[in-house]
Amino acid sequence: MPADRVVIAVDPHKASWTAAAVDAALQPVDVIRVDASPQGYRRLRRFAQRWSDPGWAIEGAAGLGAPLTQRLHADGIAVTDVPAKLAARVRVLSTGHGRKTDEADAISVGIAALTATRLHTASVDAAITALRALLEHREDLVKTRTQTVNRLHVLLTHLTPSGAARGLTADRAADILRQIRPREPALKTLRSLAADLVAEIRALDRRIAKAAGDIAAAVELSGTTLTELSGIGILNAAKIVARVGTVHRFRSADAFATYTGAAPIAASSGDVTRHRLSRAGDRQLNCCLHTMAITQIARDTPGRDYYRRKRAAGKSHREALRCLKRRLSDVVYRQLIRDAARLGAGPGGHSGATPISSAASSNPAC
Repeated sequence: MPADRVVIAVDPHKASWTAAAVDAALQPVDVIRVDASPQGYRRLRRFAQRWSDPGWAIEGAAGLGAPLTQRLHADGIAVTDVPAKLAARVRVLSTGHGRKTDEADAISVGIAALTATRLHTASVDAAITALRALLEHREDLVKTRTQTVNRLHVLLTHLTPSGAARGLTADRAADILRQIRPREPALKTLRSLAADLVAEIRALDRRIAKAAGDIAAAVELSGTTLTELSGIGILNAAKIVARVGTVHRFRSADAFATYTGAAPIAASSGDVTRHRLSRAGDRQLNCCLHTMAITQIARDTPGRDYYRRKRAAGKSHREALRCLKRRLSDVVYRQLIRDAARLGAGPGGHSGATPISSAASSNPAC
């Protein structure tokens, strides 16, 4: 590393950007805090011009740092994406007893960018950003609907002795309310509130359906073939595309499995070789793999045959399921690699892809 190498490391927030210039000796040279605005961006660029050809690193470049990353890309400046967990570990292990300030966070980002290996250059795809926003919007609507249905359940227990069964829908709740004609003012108030909640649920159902349609259109526009895999529907395909982004940032299928939390963690000591379940990784992607595995086990697929062989070998249900999820992680990775090559995302394919696949179909080879 050149002795005069300087990295402009940024800790982004909704309303501000805190940047630290960190040199090759991993020491902060200067720090600046600017507003997250066009004026603040210009101040940040003038700050960086004090050093010749500085590098740029942003914590969560595709998250809160996305607006700044987009501006820098528009000016032809490459940005290194530093995961928040990595920057946090650097901060905890540094001097200062792990005190958390914006300045300390920015310095930790710079140290991580200068010392960590295999960090990738951030790329902000507008279509991926929009798809991620659609998924989050739908999840918020579903959560709100669940809360509204729960409130309606409580009101119905006051209006009818039996209450309502699980899986309550707006139509079913409306049918129950038609049979309730209270005379007391208090019960009339409760019935009126319940009717309002039914109307809210109907409105939420329409919004959820619209969001699902928008997600389906975005998935089709993306050109992904993930829905061809057994056990992956439109919603899970959208989650995978949105959360993975560019698959070329993973050097191999093993790295992808680690990212999804499907790869076991080595826990060996001395002469004892063992592995334990990974609780790390992207839990949303892990959930997609779990759904895929459960679906394949329930159907007549090679995945079910693989699962049954693991059970016959003495593994428990959970152990066999984890083995299947690890295989399916490789299947998803290879499908993403093929999609990227077909759509022209990246020259020459990916160094981690192999032309000889043990899972050429939508199910793991057995």
